[in-house]
Amino acid sequence: MAPGDAFETCGMEIDPAQVIDFQAHGVCLIDVRDAGERASGTAPGALGMPMADLARDIVKRVPDVSSPLILLCASGRRSLAARESLLALGYRKVVSVRGGFNRWRNEALPVEYGELDADSAERYARHLVLPEVGIAGQKKLSAARIALIGAGGLGSPAALYLAAAGVGTLRVIDDDRVERSNLQRQVLHSEARVGMNKAESARLTLGALNPGVCIETFEARLQASNALELLEGSDLVIDGADNFPTRYLLNSVSRRLNLPLVYGAVHRFSGQVSVFDPRDPASPCYRCLFPQPPDASDAPNCSEAGVLGVLPGIIGLLQATEAIKLLLGIGQPLIGRLLCQDALTARFHELGLPRDPQCPGCGPAAAAGPLTDLEQLCSAVRVRDP
Repeated sequence: MAPGDAFETCGMEIDPAQVIDFQAHGVCLIDVRDAGERASGTAPGALGMPMADLARDIVKRVPDVSSPLILLCASGRRSLAARESLLALGYRKVVSVRGGFNRWRNEALPVEYGELDADSAERYARHLVLPEVGIAGQKKLSAARIALIGAGGLGSPAALYLAAAGVGTLRVIDDDRVERSNLQRQVLHSEARVGMNKAESARLTLGALNPGVCIETFEARLQASNALELLEGSDLVIDGADNFPTRYLLNSVSRRLNLPLVYGAVHRFSGQVSVFDPRDPASPCYRCLFPQPPDASDAPNCSEAGVLGVLPGIIGLLQATEAIKLLLGIGQPLIGRLLCQDALTARFHELGLPRDPQCPGCGPAAAAGPLTDLEQLCSAVRVRDP
């Protein structure tokens, strides 16, 4: 029986297993899902023709309205609607795949992948269906390099979600070791790793979450002598530091290397996030926010003042979100804005943070000479230890 004749007995739908037989006899299979959805896999030999473009493209690809056509979508609903559209255009032999690609995959039928490998297509399937991400955006994330200063309270959630998102390389810089008191909020680590270097503990956790991400570890403290070397080659920096000297140095280095700096800090029940991007002439820097370090009594660390364990998770995730937006070039990053969160009232509020023309970090008087450690300036004050 010819394919066209066989269609007369099919009604509106056919089972996925029947598709392969029809394809073997030359019947055209059309996947009406968007490109991002198809990136997670499709039936071998299917033509990609998104629903929105179907009426326009079908006449170019299949001009003969008597040709038999099979339509595939995710669940079988869109393909039935597409069938009605094609019938209205005069195509007479059109069927939909019952249960769509979901059923196709469940029945272990052959799957073909596009530009991404099978693991990536499945792992990032929810990214790929977002028009703002898609295949092109996922490839940007895969090619990106992020330097993460600190694998503590802020660095832990940021690193976990950046690794899960498929950021290609995470450079974890931390000279500290896991302590039991860290486990209340530093979710990269575990009881079994108490005493282990935090960077190494982070590598083990992140590698188990996503083996496709490269985790570079540096068991070192960021200092003037190593800062340029440690951060060079990165696309942006996540600030998970716990002291003013490191943050002032990080501000200088990020400006020297023209790297966006995603800032976050927590204290007791409150936290704040911003983005300092030296590529944007209007962007403030960290010292526009803190020109000089506050007195030690005004900025006690976590061991002195305490911190709600979930709070670094909230702020760290916001930092990861800002990093992904910057890498993809989407949305409105927190440049010139300070987002503050009060966990006790469950409220966020935003403050304008304009660039200070006289800022000691980015103003005309900013030092352009060799990098220096600022221990004396900061008097070793620790800031809102995450």
